[in-house]
Amino acid sequence: MPLDAVCLTAILAELRPELVGTRVDKVQQPESSKVLLSLRGRNGGGKLLLAAGSGSGRLLLTQRSFENPQSPPMFCMLLRKHLVGARLAAMEQPTMERIVKLEFDTYNELGEPSRKMLILELLGKLTNLILVDDEGIILDALRRVDEDMSRTRRILPGLRYHLPEAQGKWNPLEVGHDEMQTALAACLPDQPKDKWLLNTFNGLSPLVCRELAEGAADTFADDLLAFFATIKAGAFTPYLLTGPNGPMDFSYIPIHQYGTAATLAKADSFSALLDDFYESRDRIDRHRQQAGALLKTVTNLRDRTARKLEIQRKEQCDAENRERFREQGDILTANLHTVKKGQSSLTAQNFYDPDSGDITIKLDPLKTPQQNAQALYKRYAKAKTAERHLIEQIQKGEQELEYQNSVLEAIARAETTADVAQIREELADVGLLRAQSSGKRQKLPAAKPLRFISSTGVPIYAGKNNMQNDQLTFKTAHRGDTWLHVQKIHGSHVIIETAGAEPDPQTLEEAAIIAAFYSQGRAGSKIPVDYTIVKHVKKPSGGKPGAAHYVNYKTIFADPDEATVNRLRKEK
Repeated sequence: MPLDAVCLTAILAELRPELVGTRVDKVQQPESSKVLLSLRGRNGGGKLLLAAGSGSGRLLLTQRSFENPQSPPMFCMLLRKHLVGARLAAMEQPTMERIVKLEFDTYNELGEPSRKMLILELLGKLTNLILVDDEGIILDALRRVDEDMSRTRRILPGLRYHLPEAQGKWNPLEVGHDEMQTALAACLPDQPKDKWLLNTFNGLSPLVCRELAEGAADTFADDLLAFFATIKAGAFTPYLLTGPNGPMDFSYIPIHQYGTAATLAKADSFSALLDDFYESRDRIDRHRQQAGALLKTVTNLRDRTARKLEIQRKEQCDAENRERFREQGDILTANLHTVKKGQSSLTAQNFYDPDSGDITIKLDPLKTPQQNAQALYKRYAKAKTAERHLIEQIQKGEQELEYQNSVLEAIARAETTADVAQIREELADVGLLRAQSSGKRQKLPAAKPLRFISSTGVPIYAGKNNMQNDQLTFKTAHRGDTWLHVQKIHGSHVIIETAGAEPDPQTLEEAAIIAAFYSQGRAGSKIPVDYTIVKHVKKPSGGKPGAAHYVNYKTIFADPDEATVNRLRKEK
């Protein structure tokens, strides 16, 4: 959820005892929208992160380390000039606004006491970080806002700072029983309660409004007044909502609207909650961006290979029809006495035709009859040589296309940034991508396939990409383990750790489900899965990563069942 005004109130209540009275030791700007203040004091301190990114604005104490740019941005240099050594005197929030004013006691250029304000405005697309002097004049901002960007409120050095225009909503902290009845009277009969809450009261997020709207109609007003009372009392608890794909949301009250689709858990603090939530979300976003960029690159490579194959197959078709060039050369040679230079075609009897019909042969009028005949024989010889070359090139292209499709499937299955990095490393190793040129190439950790435990307690492993498939099948697995792979389509190598013994039927069935799920057949049913022992699986000579040839196999049919896969999976 966006960090609403009430949640911001809870965060400030948590931070004030730790930070008020501390001094600024360092100022860093590791990213364009993030400023890090290192604060030190007798009773507390820490690294205060002020994030002013659209959709990710926040304020928290972080334990994470950030890599700084080689040259600090100008706004960072300005903050260092005015804030390093300053004492944090107050952390204020205009009532029910998503704005924080950090007030610092410092000295001006003349050595006189001065107060500076660093103001974090969490206003969606207009989220900003603004430095203001003791007279309320803007010194600078992370994002300057001129009249082309906003006609009502400019944020530029030299202008006086003023708060954003009020939205005209009710302040939950000032609502009593009479005010609540007045507000409820303005609610339209068909208006959803969550929309009414969002439009009527200041400082509440859509998530909290939806949760409050779940209350019973006859106690709705009393429930709202009780909720507003908890805000006044500062009774806040940090909660994290986690879904199947990672962190979903956070709040200061229990959230039940997602039902079984989300897990609700208390966090140690609001800072820890926000730190973990946004770090996980940023990691997922980075993974999605990296996977998307790699997917586009490999898709372009695959499409180029497919187009090249199409051209080569057409050329092969022409080469297979090379006999007509020799036949036309023979017919032209037999009729040289009837052809004159400058003639553009010859119509003569086709003695290769069983019906002895006529044939028209195109000629180059700039060549002599003998030269035209030689050109036809030359095309015949060239086509004969090209056919042998094209057969080799087409076979190589088909293998390349098969490999690139397997990489696309692996990218689709990639779950982490490390998985994407492994695939990129693999592509660099086979020469499809350039290796990183700046500095030493980062050494990735050893490939770690997915691990499962069958219902009968037998370990099962599955590779997530070609490198992991090779590692699993040809380096890790015992020769007597059972190996599985979907039939004739791309997918993971799956190993049942049996060391020569026959896997029990339940384990074999569950391993087949895993193989079907981690394959191109994931959306289908009754997927054929071949299985054999590892010693019957060989790496083809010169084969690409992930390629395997196997014999003495049997086939089992499996449905790709996600619930079974998640139940058996032991590591994520």
